[in-house]
Amino acid sequence: MHSIVIETPLGKAIISGDDMGVCEITVTKETDIEQSAAIPSCLQEAADQLSAYFEGKRTTFDLELNPKGTVFQKKVWKMLLEIPYGKTWSYMDMAKKMGDPKTIRAVATANGKNPLWIVVPCHRVIGSDGSLTGYAGGLWRKKWLLDHENPVKQQSLF
Repeated sequence: MHSIVIETPLGKAIISGDDMGVCEITVTKETDIEQSAAIPSCLQEAADQLSAYFEGKRTTFDLELNPKGTVFQKKVWKMLLEIPYGKTWSYMDMAKKMGDPKTIRAVATANGKNPLWIVVPCHRVIGSDGSLTGYAGGLWRKKWLLDHENPVKQQSLF
């Protein structure tokens, strides 16, 4: 497993993986992070694409992903990739799209275990009432990301 570290507006991002793809992207406040000497091209590409995202030059990612998780978790993470840039879905929306509204808690739990920060956009999932709920990176980061993806708010006519 190799790692590359990039600076983002939300902290340092650690991108980890191997020749099979990106396994994990996390954000940290730590300052002393060791980076691998040899960086697989897929990790450098992930670093470049994340940097472009933060610069407002990229709205989608085209990366070889290799996250570790259960079959159900991977199904939820794959569904997260369907949420368009600048849009949000609720946990209930996801459970219904998976075919069973009763799976809402399992969907939320799998969402919380997403190992691919931003690239698999779990930050785009909100509560049914529109509230910003549950985000492993902190709700302030979730709000920042949603604002970043939707910088033009509809103005009131009154």
